[in-house]
Amino acid sequence: MHVVVIGGGVIGLTTAYQLIREGASVTLVDARQTGLGASDVNAGWIVPADSAPLPGPSVIIPVIKWMLQPDAPVYVRLSPKPEVVTFLLSMLGASLGQTQRRGFEANLALGDGSLPVFDEYLADGMDFELRSTGLLLAYLAKENMDGVALLRYRDLLARHGLEPTALIGDDVRNFEPHLSDDVYGGLYFPKERYLDPSGFVRALHKRLVELGAEIVQNAPIDHADVAHGKVRSVSANGRTFTGDKYVLAAGAWTGPLSGLFGYRLPIRAGKGYCVDVEPYGLRTMVNLSDANVAVTPLERNLRLCGTMELAGMDEDINQVRVDAILRAPRSYFRDWEPPRTAPKPQAGMRPMSADGGLVIGPLGSLTNLVVASGHGMFGVTLGPATARAVTELVLHNRIHPAVAKFFPSRFRGCR
Repeated sequence: MHVVVIGGGVIGLTTAYQLIREGASVTLVDARQTGLGASDVNAGWIVPADSAPLPGPSVIIPVIKWMLQPDAPVYVRLSPKPEVVTFLLSMLGASLGQTQRRGFEANLALGDGSLPVFDEYLADGMDFELRSTGLLLAYLAKENMDGVALLRYRDLLARHGLEPTALIGDDVRNFEPHLSDDVYGGLYFPKERYLDPSGFVRALHKRLVELGAEIVQNAPIDHADVAHGKVRSVSANGRTFTGDKYVLAAGAWTGPLSGLFGYRLPIRAGKGYCVDVEPYGLRTMVNLSDANVAVTPLERNLRLCGTMELAGMDEDINQVRVDAILRAPRSYFRDWEPPRTAPKPQAGMRPMSADGGLVIGPLGSLTNLVVASGHGMFGVTLGPATARAVTELVLHNRIHPAVAKFFPSRFRGCR
């Protein structure tokens, strides 16, 4: 079977790898170079314990307040456009009731047992930095730690063996000596891992080429030939690509591209930033939770990531928001020094669905197209699990129990 994968980010690359390992031939088509955007501009965290969807009861009031702050961790650009209004109302609706809990439960079920998959990648010859030192959520304020959404879902975490340990006062500083006396405490998740995202996507690309995949770069899809409930071909830059099956895994661009196939998915871009500074001696990755800044100690540098901008499809840099990310460590680390040279920030567009959930499954009535998108901030965490579920669906027509909750058909107009 020949499969055309549209999109060369983490989801497209891991899916293409899984497909080819299970016997398919693969052509992967990307609008740019593979591994750019959010697949490179992220913290590299593999954190199923922290994979609750963004919309939830605890975010409504903070987001309303943050909308008036130019350097706040979340920014929503209001617009009278009907599609924007509908999207934002859907996200508001998903912040009420049990939607977040159901989404978190589905994410945990999909990713259950997938942490060792990254070791399998290394064993297959991929070369990238991978650490297994756990995740620390650090808090300056007691009320913020006591009110963290994850503590509402202790039963789900326990079911998957992902319970945290609470570290208060000197206990958290004994665990991470760089933390200042201003830090009240933290939650430590021992099983979480992290990697160097740039090295990871490069290693996936290289291994795919070695396995015989055709990778076509700088080829944005501009046409889809659809007839009688099937995709017959897709085209880019005058070249036509045909396959038995198709996978649409174009990240934040999945929304507009889905319209080429007759169904417009409510997936919009959520911009995030990262700044690489000089290496710093942290024990493991740390979330500066009150400031919503992720800190990853890589061999080559210290990576700071943050913000969520729902403001359109652009990768422009807002320096005010970057400066807020660079300021955040001062309150948490006792010996933090600002970068000696001005760092170069980067931005990436995360694919955010209208209800905050993943979007995996057949698109409308098309029998040979599967969508894999909507991962938001969890593309690295859920990439391998998504790849396995999509491969089961594409090659064997088997539906992972969790994937039924992610079907595009839950959205109006995609049935």
